[in-house]
Amino acid sequence: MGTVTLGVSIAVPEPHGSLLQQRRASFGDPAAHGIPTHITLLPPTEADPDDRPEIEEHLTRVAAAGRDFTLRLSGTDTFRPLSPVVFVQLVEGAEACSRLQERVRAPEGPVARELVFPYHPHVTVAHDIAEESMDRAHEELADFEASWTATGFALYEQGPDLVWRLQRKFTFGSGNDDDGGGTAPAMSGLPRQVSRPSPACGGGGGTFAPLG
Repeated sequence: MGTVTLGVSIAVPEPHGSLLQQRRASFGDPAAHGIPTHITLLPPTEADPDDRPEIEEHLTRVAAAGRDFTLRLSGTDTFRPLSPVVFVQLVEGAEACSRLQERVRAPEGPVARELVFPYHPHVTVAHDIAEESMDRAHEELADFEASWTATGFALYEQGPDLVWRLQRKFTFGSGNDDDGGGTAPAMSGLPRQVSRPSPACGGGGGTFAPLG
């Protein structure tokens, strides 16, 4: 039996999400259109399809115990030279994201895993492209600002075409969730064998080969 590649993230809402995705594409990042804008909570992780119900039940519990919080983006930074990533900084809500991703990756849970680098929530706007293009992303988005209230997170799956698609939304403080459709963000060993890191990490919100 094969595996599926899953990720968990908080989407950056419109109009900011599309704007940053378009800017990422304009810098020459080929992954831009397959990875809509987001903050990663669980980086790309391979899982057995049979474990999907357990994973979704776990995420429902995590969301039910959470509450809405403010997220604010401001300015740019980079992980270079450690990792070829330029990102928009998360200047408010980072601590809440950190606590949330720890619950998602809980050792006793179905997607337990360790990260390659310490978790650093952010929004990737350029990943593994020419240095001059990375510099341009860093400079041109230096004045970017956005804020919103996070009301939940969602589960995504990467298809054979490397596009991430929304599978299910999870709302804070509620057992309710919604099925999704369309494309969505991706999200850098393991106490359990249920899941393992995907070799195809894009740019995101942990600090692995960060997705954006």
